[in-house]
Amino acid sequence: MPDPRPAPVQPSPPGAVGALPAPPSLSTLPFAPAPAPGAGTVPVPEDGPGDGPAAESAGEGAAVVGRQSPAAEWILRGPSGLGTAGLRLARREEPAAPEPEAPAAGNPIPGLYHHPVPEPDPARVEEVSRRIKAWALDEVELYPEEWEEQFDGFSVGRYMVACHPDAPTVEHLMLAARLMVAENAVDDCYCEDHGGSPIGLGGRLLLAHTALDALHTTQEYHPHWAQSLHADAPRRAYRSAMEYLLQEAGPSQADRFRHDMARLHLGYLAEAAWAQTDHVPEVWEYLAMRQFNNFRPCPTITDTVGGYELPADLHARPDMQRVIALAGNATTLVNDLYSYTKELAAPGRHLNLPVVIAEREGVPEREAYLKAVEVHNELMRDFEAEAAAVAAACPLPSVLRFLRGVAVWVDGNHYWHQSNTYRYSLPDFW
Repeated sequence: MPDPRPAPVQPSPPGAVGALPAPPSLSTLPFAPAPAPGAGTVPVPEDGPGDGPAAESAGEGAAVVGRQSPAAEWILRGPSGLGTAGLRLARREEPAAPEPEAPAAGNPIPGLYHHPVPEPDPARVEEVSRRIKAWALDEVELYPEEWEEQFDGFSVGRYMVACHPDAPTVEHLMLAARLMVAENAVDDCYCEDHGGSPIGLGGRLLLAHTALDALHTTQEYHPHWAQSLHADAPRRAYRSAMEYLLQEAGPSQADRFRHDMARLHLGYLAEAAWAQTDHVPEVWEYLAMRQFNNFRPCPTITDTVGGYELPADLHARPDMQRVIALAGNATTLVNDLYSYTKELAAPGRHLNLPVVIAEREGVPEREAYLKAVEVHNELMRDFEAEAAAVAAACPLPSVLRFLRGVAVWVDGNHYWHQSNTYRYSLPDFW
């Protein structure tokens, strides 16, 4: 019978990842934490996103490129100066190339508040792309031959390298890549594009979740469960991706990820229930669902992929949890906005924020879409303000690095959506 033990991991080259240098004490940091913003907010420049000339140009079709307050800016770019390398990027397995200018691939959504990112390291993109395809085909038999073009078009390697530039090795990037592909397999095969259905979804998700959060049962029934982990592609992918993660993640990091995956599955179930009853939720209800059915499991592993650990007590702080939630919510609305035309062209009705706003608030599609952009922008500015407040209140090296990692993931997620013209195109609203 199938053995549920971890699959072997290909070792990195000797000496690829050394011990990370000890971060400097706070007294030696070359900057002073910014004052805590009043009432949890950072003022937005008068001509920044939301009003003034920038808003006027956005209304004419210009993208809103983010300009943080000084407090947010030093968090997002990280500290600089002598002795601060350990707070920025983990030691890489190869020299980092100079950062090129952001690419022009794809068009950003006009008016969407975002930050351009450097073009991902092409060598790493190529290697992650090669390895993830080999894993999908050879290790977990994820998809049939006719899905190959869609798999390639997803551009997993470019996505993960853009979101995790501090990963010390390609194998660290592969932790995120396997989980991303596995999560999409569950979404496609259980919920949406490739045979998914809301009918019976709860049972399928529950059994798949045991590939992440193992079943503890009797000797008589354990073999049946172990065999079930190979029953379909989503479970095979979950099982394998989680086993690789457990070889790098600490216990609290793994448990944190399981918790966020349970949140994700709960969001899937809420959306499925609405589909079964043909219910269009109120806008606030939709946003509540999207706080669970969202990208949160991806940035929550940013420290594992970076080769360090944010201690459990710091991760559990209510203000840190708010930052992570806002990041997940904002990045998920990016998906709603970029996938809007793709979902309109698909059979049936797909809920996304513009669709829900149009129906529940009785406004035209264009107005609803532009309002959804505004909702995203407000969440992004709240995320940056709250991140600045957490960094000022708790300026520990691991906290600052984690906050920066989440912010980089947010920016990388936007980059991938903008540049993935295979999957996404913009509506003609400008």
